[in-house]
Amino acid sequence: MSYEYRPKKGRTRLTRRGRLAIFLGLLLVTGAAVLVPLLLPEEKPEQPRRLLIPEGWRASQVYAAIDRELEVPPGTTKTAARTAGLALPQEARGNPEGYLFPATYPVTSQTTPADLLGYMVQTAGRNLATKAVADGARAHGMTPYQTATLASIIQAEAESPADMGKVSRVVHNRLARSMPLQMDSTLNYALNRSTVDTSLADTRIDSPFNTYARQGLPPTPIDSPGLHAMAAAVAPTPGKWLFFVTVKPGDTRFSATYEEHKRHVAEFNRLRAQNRST
Repeated sequence: MSYEYRPKKGRTRLTRRGRLAIFLGLLLVTGAAVLVPLLLPEEKPEQPRRLLIPEGWRASQVYAAIDRELEVPPGTTKTAARTAGLALPQEARGNPEGYLFPATYPVTSQTTPADLLGYMVQTAGRNLATKAVADGARAHGMTPYQTATLASIIQAEAESPADMGKVSRVVHNRLARSMPLQMDSTLNYALNRSTVDTSLADTRIDSPFNTYARQGLPPTPIDSPGLHAMAAAVAPTPGKWLFFVTVKPGDTRFSATYEEHKRHVAEFNRLRAQNRST
């Protein structure tokens, strides 16, 4: 015969620190099955972890970070990006590059890669797909998606937020003159690397991201731009610059003529050679 444990009314009181739970375990006593009550502590709500996505990260870096944080096999988030039905601009053709907004995101044991990617894209929509961006893009003859692409170049090329407006002006001036952008950052994206060393062979690669060989903006963003880069894309600093080079940390030189630019590049090379020798 089996017996069910039924606490009598008034004998058990729930407290804020605990609750009475009936544990459906079996205790065999002389062949009889008896249900045993256990007093379990109250479950505490899970504290979310934080995942930081820095400005300028490429989608591949974001995917890898999510895989690590959620402890899923490498490549899981990349696959989810293709199947999650993300709310991207039509021009993106399902590619979330540039729309995985840099921010700090809460993560719990219930978070999935698709959830996190969707939240990032929604955050990008709230911050990038604004009326100010749309109006600024229209003023420069661009779509918001092209502006996000420009902002991603600014994010990669500018050494500091203070330089972003000038970098933006260089890009706008080159586009207005139908000059190739000649941005090392787009070559780095094509070659999946990050370096300041660009060879002549690099500038001859066959890639839509080779802005030495092809005019105009690349077909997609090359990283996740932040708000400063987006603001610079639609409101560049006034100027006639067509060139720039970071001679040393904290010292980016902008030039309106190629002759001036060559002098700055020569100084950059001299300082690099000096640093290597020491």
